[in-house]
Amino acid sequence: MKIGLGVIGINPTNMGSTVTLLQDVPALKYELRGICAKRGDILKKYAQQIDVDYWTTDYKELVKREDIDVVAIYSPDHLHAEHCVAAIQAGKHVICTKPMVTDLDDAKRLVELVRENEIKFLIGQTMRFDLQFLTMRRFFEDGDLGEIMASEAYYAHDLREVYKMTPWRLKVPQNLMFGGVVHPVDILRSFSGDVEEVHAYGAKGKLTPEFPQMNNFFLNLKFKNGQISRAMGLYDIVHPPMPMMQVTLYGTKGTIISDFTDNEEGKVKIVFDKMAAKHPLEMTCPSETDTSVYGHGQTVIRYMQHFQQCLDQDLEPSPNVVDGAKSVAVGIAAWESILTGQPVKVFNDF
Repeated sequence: MKIGLGVIGINPTNMGSTVTLLQDVPALKYELRGICAKRGDILKKYAQQIDVDYWTTDYKELVKREDIDVVAIYSPDHLHAEHCVAAIQAGKHVICTKPMVTDLDDAKRLVELVRENEIKFLIGQTMRFDLQFLTMRRFFEDGDLGEIMASEAYYAHDLREVYKMTPWRLKVPQNLMFGGVVHPVDILRSFSGDVEEVHAYGAKGKLTPEFPQMNNFFLNLKFKNGQISRAMGLYDIVHPPMPMMQVTLYGTKGTIISDFTDNEEGKVKIVFDKMAAKHPLEMTCPSETDTSVYGHGQTVIRYMQHFQQCLDQDLEPSPNVVDGAKSVAVGIAAWESILTGQPVKVFNDF
């Protein structure tokens, strides 16, 4: 039986377009039955191009359709809350690209609505579903690293080309504490649990003067279990000769590091406690065939597979609405820390 899929926030040059790859995966049961975006002229042509009969500029109309079971939300960050609320109240299961929202009150409301309406809710955190990070998780879950003592993650991305494809990021503007730093924060939370306290610094880069906010960040994190960590998000920089994303876990049995660069081979390196550091075990994850706009097509396919399994077997998606809320709460605390210059406790009572 097909799963009726509707998408809010889709055009040929944004993340929403990745759902068009789903039809090429035999194991997936999704059928794209409706799309929604602000620009009707562009949307009509795109609907014809991808052979979708129903399109609308009114998201409230899309979520009402009885033939749609799951609503995927790829709209600009500041619109996620209202789009998610509408979909949940219409009884639809929801997939929302990161960040879930950009406000703590909105995060609390979504958690409450998901529980009240008993729907499935997945945060589309692509970083969790990249091959090298999935490989890292296997080592972690198998106990090969022992107990994690410290960790670090970064996401460095020169966004100047991205602004050309998605000018809303400049006009709104996008809050990059949520639209960017949420990536390393979420992946670190997936290994270490709840963040208890944040001490952060932020600065405005000098390459994009028209962007009015801070867009380079360093966060020091203390987890409830005692672990310490560091998250870096740099978005107004000349991209350095290093991967776009990287995660390192320092365990009692070994240290592992993995990285990611769009459409290139990912590397996973691990050094065990009794192995000479000059002879680390290195694994190369194959490059992924990916024709999507941002190079995230294969990771989207993986999280859509995961969500389908959750629907079929009545499982809880991961990352779920609470994970999304707790990552947002870290960002809220980080902003407070930047403004006050002090460490700030993180709200985790969802």
